[in-house]
Amino acid sequence: MKIQDNKGFTLIELLIVVAIIGIIAAIAVPGLLRARQSGNEASAIGSVRSTSSAEATYAASCGGGGYATTFVNLFTAPAGGVPFISPDLATDPSTKSGYTVTLAVGTDATVVVVAANTCNAVANSTATFHVSAVPVTVGSTGQRSFAADQRGTVYQLATGAAIPAGMAGALVLQ
Repeated sequence: MKIQDNKGFTLIELLIVVAIIGIIAAIAVPGLLRARQSGNEASAIGSVRSTSSAEATYAASCGGGGYATTFVNLFTAPAGGVPFISPDLATDPSTKSGYTVTLAVGTDATVVVVAANTCNAVANSTATFHVSAVPVTVGSTGQRSFAADQRGTVYQLATGAAIPAGMAGALVLQ
């Protein structure tokens, strides 16, 4: 009588391996999603801070003490100069890393300098500005929303809802 020499894996062994891979994936995927969400939030905070810095530079060198009211205004370079903001924030609104970033007039729309007298002659500069970053999909692309104004402080709101000008209900980002 001849003995069969079967080499390979049984169906049960293959099912056990597939089950183990499924368990490992179930543990790893939520961690990866949290890491992506954390990275998106860090990018949004960076966008808000860089906009606030660009506004301070604009006010000191171009706007006569007033602020730009749109990203297009900040991205328009003065004659012989460079834009105040990076190209990834050149449109109104800008979508970056799962967040929608917007720039608008803040709580005081008083015109400080008319467009013709600013260095890039695009738009009037105003007494205040408000920049905000809101997750495209709350809970997926980000959990918190962020905002800043002419004071330079970054605020956050844990619900992901848009923070109004004046920062009502928002907390200072620590």
